[in-house]
Amino acid sequence: MRRSPKDTETSARRITRRGLVLGGIQLGVLGVLGWRMRQMQVEQADEFRLLAEENRINMRLIAPARGLIFDRNGVPVAENTQNYRIVIVREDAGDVDLVVDRLRDLIYLDPDELERSLREMKRRSPFVPVTLTDQRSWDDVAAVAVNAPALPGIFPDVGLTRHYPLGEDFSHIIGYVGPVSDYDLNRIEDDDPLLQIPRFQIGKTGVENKFDRDLRGKAGSKRIEVNAAGRVMRELSRDTGTPGANLQLTVDQALQNFVEARLTLGESAAAVVMDVKTGDLLAVGSAPTFDPNKFVRGISVPDYAVLTENKYRPLANKAVQGAYPPGSTFKMMVAMAAMDAGLIGAEDTVYCPGYIELGDRRFHCWKRGGHGHVNLDKSLSESCDVYYYEMAQKVGVDKIAEVARKFGIGERFDIPMSAVTSGVMPDKAWKRERYDAEWRIGDSLNAAIGQGYVLSSPLQLAVMTARIASGTSIAPRLIKSIDGVETPVLGATPLGFNENHLRLVRKGMYSVGNTRRGTAFGSRIDAEGMKMAGKTGTSQVRNITMAERARGVTSNADLPWERRDHALFVGFAPHDNPSFAVSVVVEHGGGGSAAAAPMARDIMLFALHGKMPPLDSYPASQRGTIQAMLRSLPLRDTTRTPTSDRA
Repeated sequence: MRRSPKDTETSARRITRRGLVLGGIQLGVLGVLGWRMRQMQVEQADEFRLLAEENRINMRLIAPARGLIFDRNGVPVAENTQNYRIVIVREDAGDVDLVVDRLRDLIYLDPDELERSLREMKRRSPFVPVTLTDQRSWDDVAAVAVNAPALPGIFPDVGLTRHYPLGEDFSHIIGYVGPVSDYDLNRIEDDDPLLQIPRFQIGKTGVENKFDRDLRGKAGSKRIEVNAAGRVMRELSRDTGTPGANLQLTVDQALQNFVEARLTLGESAAAVVMDVKTGDLLAVGSAPTFDPNKFVRGISVPDYAVLTENKYRPLANKAVQGAYPPGSTFKMMVAMAAMDAGLIGAEDTVYCPGYIELGDRRFHCWKRGGHGHVNLDKSLSESCDVYYYEMAQKVGVDKIAEVARKFGIGERFDIPMSAVTSGVMPDKAWKRERYDAEWRIGDSLNAAIGQGYVLSSPLQLAVMTARIASGTSIAPRLIKSIDGVETPVLGATPLGFNENHLRLVRKGMYSVGNTRRGTAFGSRIDAEGMKMAGKTGTSQVRNITMAERARGVTSNADLPWERRDHALFVGFAPHDNPSFAVSVVVEHGGGGSAAAAPMARDIMLFALHGKMPPLDSYPASQRGTIQAMLRSLPLRDTTRTPTSDRA
């Protein structure tokens, strides 16, 4: 059926109207969508960009576990303990002052610590986490975690911090760690990203410093998802990095504790115990000492002032840093040089009237009336100065220096401790270079008795003694193993000296402590198979004028502490089959026989027995006094053992 023209026209009008309505609706929808898109992309762009960035994947560095340090028997002397801390990321925090104020409403923050942290944060990149406070309780951590939405950019964290369980005993050996500083970053040429972590702990002194790279390990990382409120949603992946290497020292913890305790009776003193056969340093003591744990988080100004203002210098490792005139402990070097040059024999004698004249000057023996006729053995046992004045004139300083250096005097030993001194073993060329002056005979006489320009450390004196005892060039060793790999023993080869000459020197040293006129007879070991050979020394730190000698030399007891003589002793035992060498220096302690020799005997007996010395190792007349002294020592429980009734 055909439609009329009128019907066709009506239908066309209807379609056109519907199309317009639908088109209008579509245009309206598109307009709304366009307006909303413009609003989101232009007007609200910053808001949505922030939301998109905050709900993102973050990468954070993980500090590896620092390597542990053990004594020779596996006792931990440096370990890591858990440390809860509160951390802030500046770019996530927004208004730092606001979120920090909110945090302070939740937990207490030390104002000084907080100020340091905020200064640190301004110096770091905005994405680097900065520790606001550490060593927090679990309750503090929980409070921060629960309030995370109100604390954008702030989150609790757990890590490890260094701890020294034996405190003062190993402070001069191990040293300590501390927070990395700008000074450290400028001083160290190291691109390790760990160093950019604020308050990351690095070795500052001692073994911690010398082996810092090994102990530090390699950084790890973790990927975490964080929502727009700053809450960590989940950890996506973790690479824990590589823990630091573990070190084992040659030092024996029990002996080290005894040495430190015994040295405290000398106010300011140092001692070294060395294995004669391996060179292992079994104890390296320096008193007074300090608590290294105070340095781990950054020592306070008052605590640091107490250490730096102490006249006994507790921060100095006197055992390796201290350089002292060796006094009469140097006489073995002169004797070896004279015999090596073929200038004296065992029974050749020198007459000692109490002095020797050189031009218009007298060089005195310590014994004002003299020793009479003296041979090598007597010269050592009674420590006759005139004998060595005569030897020095015959031998000359260059030969003495040549021999002494072979025994370790003037040598800087490569051990991982801070500021190890080389001391001074002078000769003619040294004086010309140092002072632009010629060597004089008087310089030789002073050097012959370990005075003048000669300087040595307790470490060097221990090495010298070990080389006399062994006849080898044994060298000190402090690191026994690294991650279980043994470090080599160095230098156990013959020194190249005539063995008969070494025997004569050892015999003279035996007489020092085991004959009635010997200068250390009062500090002898009275146990068979353990008798000690040694040598006392006393070194002046002031000039004694002729006028003072005429009226009588002022005793050390009547002088201020800093003007008193240094007291020294070196020894080895057992004398017939040496195991250990010991050296002791007591700063301004007076005479070596009175101050240093008794300490050395006690230390040697502990080394020989491996525990508190039994009373029957001492002369019977001294046992009561010794027992009281030993019981008074501030020893750790692991080494505190009775003497007579507990021996």
